[in-house]
Amino acid sequence: MDGATDGEAPQDGTGGSPEDGGAPQDGTGAAQECAGSPDASGPPKVSLFRGYFVMLLDRIPTPIAVCRADGEVLIANPAMAAQWGAAPGQLRGRNLLDRFRPRDRAQVARIMEALRLGRRSRYPVEVRWRTTPGGPEQQGELTIDPVGDASAEPPALLALLRVDPGAAPPAPPPTATSPVEARILALAAGGATTAAIGSALGLTVDGVNYHLTRLARRWRVQGRTALVAKAYVLGVLAPGRWPPAPAAPEAGGPQPPGP
Repeated sequence: MDGATDGEAPQDGTGGSPEDGGAPQDGTGAAQECAGSPDASGPPKVSLFRGYFVMLLDRIPTPIAVCRADGEVLIANPAMAAQWGAAPGQLRGRNLLDRFRPRDRAQVARIMEALRLGRRSRYPVEVRWRTTPGGPEQQGELTIDPVGDASAEPPALLALLRVDPGAAPPAPPPTATSPVEARILALAAGGATTAAIGSALGLTVDGVNYHLTRLARRWRVQGRTALVAKAYVLGVLAPGRWPPAPAAPEAGGPQPPGP
């Protein structure tokens, strides 16, 4: 995105789950996205290390995405997907510039030219974005780091988002749930396993546990049974329905738009 000679100073390198009553594990659908990509094939050792990488990516709370030089997303973790108001698998094929608006639009062109010329530095870009249409505007820094074989043309990019806490929107009300969370709770209430929930919603097991973890912390409960019970008490799940289903938005409190 920009070289030092272009006036932009590059930076140098920088338990259990709710199902068994323990603390849920954090995670995302990054592993599932990677498994579905052409790059997932290869020698056993390469595939093994790639698997370790995506498992680690699933657990990192920092919003991270791996994308092509033009900004097209290849893999994203749930923390990054949350900034789009989406599930991780829905980001693949989207462009980072669809969501994050650079403060200096000309900087993007300068950085792309620097990459074309083979410069491999770390490039910080100040950006603004909205998690939901009409929602509060956030701001932060998107750090772009070329990765992969130095001979690759053009290189892949590792994008890390640092949210400015002073500009972050207020925390959602305790009763607020996203459509994905409500669907996870409905399937859990019907007795579906974590794997079955992930299969139904296009998430990995870690991705399901990630959402359950957030709910457990927000509602201050432990265990899947308590989560389901709290969902009925808060009106997130419709009473008297079988199989269980999410309540209408007005019945379950504010539910931000999402997948």
